[in-house]
Amino acid sequence: MSDNELIQFFEDLTQWHWWVLALGLLVIEMLMPGVFFLWIGLAAGVTGFVAWLAPDLGWQTDFVIFAVLSVVSALIGRRYWKPSQTESADPTLNQRGEQYVGQVFTLENAIENGHGRIKLGDSSWLVEGKDLPTGAKVRVTGVNGARLKVEAA
Repeated sequence: MSDNELIQFFEDLTQWHWWVLALGLLVIEMLMPGVFFLWIGLAAGVTGFVAWLAPDLGWQTDFVIFAVLSVVSALIGRRYWKPSQTESADPTLNQRGEQYVGQVFTLENAIENGHGRIKLGDSSWLVEGKDLPTGAKVRVTGVNGARLKVEAA
C-alpha cells in the first residue's frame, strides 16, 4: 500500500468505521479479563458520534479526539471502576492451615526438638512447638508454611 493509498484510506473514514471499531473493542472486552478495552471502545463510539455530527473535521481531528478520549476514559475508568471487594463466606478456603488456628488436637507423634505430628481427619500435619509427649493435647496458634505452630492445651 503506497502513501497515497494510505492517506486516501484515512480520508474515507466515516462514523461507521469508528462504530465498527467500538463494537470490535467491546467484543474483545467480553472475551478478555479485566476492564480496559471497554474504555477505548467507548472512546471510539464517541469519536464516531462526533464524526457523524461534524463530518468535515477531517481524519486527523478524529484521531486526536479518539486519542484524547481513550486516555481520559481509561484514567477515569481506572479511578472509579474497581472490582467489588466483597467479604468471602469462607476467608480461609485456600489457606487450609489457617482453618485449624484455635482448635485443639492430640499429638500423633511426640514433639521432639521442636517438631512433631498431629492427625487431622485422614491427613497428618507437621507441627512445631515446645517438646510434648505423644497423646498430649495441643492448640494450634498459627501457621508457618506447611507446619502448624502449637502450644500445650
